[in-house]
Formats: sequence, structure tokens, C-alpha cells
Amino acid sequence: MPVALVLRHAEIAHLGNLEPVLRDHGYEIRYLDVAAESPHDQPDPELVVVLGGDMGAYEKEAHPYLVDELDFLRERLARERPTLGICLGAQLIAEALGETVRKGKTVEIGFRDVTPTEAGLDSPLKHVAGVPMMQWHGDTFGLPSGAVRLASSSAYSNEAFALGDYVLAVQFHPELTADMHERWVLDGAPELASLEIEPEDLRREALTKAPPMQAASVAMFSEWLGAL
Repeated sequence: MPVALVLRHAEIAHLGNLEPVLRDHGYEIRYLDVAAESPHDQPDPELVVVLGGDMGAYEKEAHPYLVDELDFLRERLARERPTLGICLGAQLIAEALGETVRKGKTVEIGFRDVTPTEAGLDSPLKHVAGVPMMQWHGDTFGLPSGAVRLASSSAYSNEAFALGDYVLAVQFHPELTADMHERWVLDGAPELASLEIEPEDLRREALTKAPPMQAASVAMFSEWLGAL
């Protein structure tokens, strides 16, 4: 059974609706909490999934394990091994490929349109066209050398990119389930208050926009995994 090694930065940022897709494709799922364990100590997995977190890729003094994680990703990507990044995971992949992650001009929280590029429409990103995706980030990065931009938004040009057929990186949160959304809203209350975002507005938005997002996400993940 192929192994999907899942690099986790926070307990509340897990695989969500990606987990059943991985199982349907025959993967054994192994979570690794990067703050406590090094991915270097694991056997080489068939797939690595790098999840989100509330830290920045540049906050290495506060989170020194990011240095080890980036070294792991650089070595893995140099060998062109399948790797999927979500939000912080996408940012870490971009940095491992030589780009600089930095604070963006705005913080995006809520469901937002993500527009596939021409290349994106010929990729698994076609499934998110016209379907608002959940955003919760304020960082950005340049497009890595050799990568193909797959999607942009009105606020950020690099919402998704691919490198060959072995890397998919998305800045948004297609994995988010209803339970995860509620947990994030509760845990993120201080940040939401500082940005003058009403939690009830996010909850109402999720009632109608979360189900089609999850369906699009499952289709996107399934197509990408099926092509590996």
C-alpha cells in the first residue's frame, strides 16, 4: 500500500475532505507533527502532503522546525517526488524551490473566486472554475522557476501552481469541511475581530458555498492523484 506522509503544523489543520480521497486511491495515511518529529526520519513515502498552519514560512526563529522541513522538501523536490501543498504548504514548497514568502497586501478570509489560467483549465484546477474556494491567508510568494501558474484571484496572482506532474500547490483551502470551518472560526475569533469580520457572516456564507466547494475539491484531488 502506498504511503501518504502528511506534514501537519496544527491539530486543527488536517486533511479534511482530502482524507477519504487518499484512502479511495489506496493510500495509507501517516500524520507527522513537524514540531515534534523530523520528516527526515521517515522512510521515503510515495506522496507527501504539506498542510497549512497559522505561522509564516519566514518565522523560522519562532518555529525552528521549519528549517528542517524546508531541507526535507528541497531534497524531495530535487528528486521530483510527488508532493501536494495547501496554503502554508504551498508557501513552503515555493520557498523550497527558491522563492521568498512574504506578507501580502491583504488578508483573505472567506469564500473567494479563484480563476484558473489557461493551463489551469487543462489541469485538475478546472474543477474550481466558478466555485468560490475558502481562503484564510495573508502571505504570498513569487512563482517558482519552471513552475506553471494554474490559478489566480483578484488579490493574489499565485493561487495555485504545478511543477511537472509531481507538484501541486494551492494557496486556498479546498480541504476544509464544515466541522473544520466552525473550529477555525472559533479559534480565529481574535484575528476575525481585529479585521472586523463577523463570525456569523462566515457561517452564513459557508452554508451555501461549502458544499459545492467540497465537491469541486474532491474532483480536483481525485484527478491529480489519479494521474500520479
